[in-house]
Amino acid sequence: MSDKKLKVTLVKSTNGRLKNHQACVRGLGIRRMHHTVEVIDTPENRGMINKVSYMLRVEEA
Repeated sequence: MSDKKLKVTLVKSTNGRLKNHQACVRGLGIRRMHHTVEVIDTPENRGMINKVSYMLRVEEA
């Protein structure tokens, strides 16, 4: 199990996006624009990040 973390920041609004894309953003724990969260680098989190990557900025923490 890797303890690597990713810093994920929302840089585009979720307004008007597909419901499942909004759900991915919420699932990552992001609440608002320019909110940054640290998530563990798991396949599940990677999948959500990949689905909405056009709205996010991702950095290794």
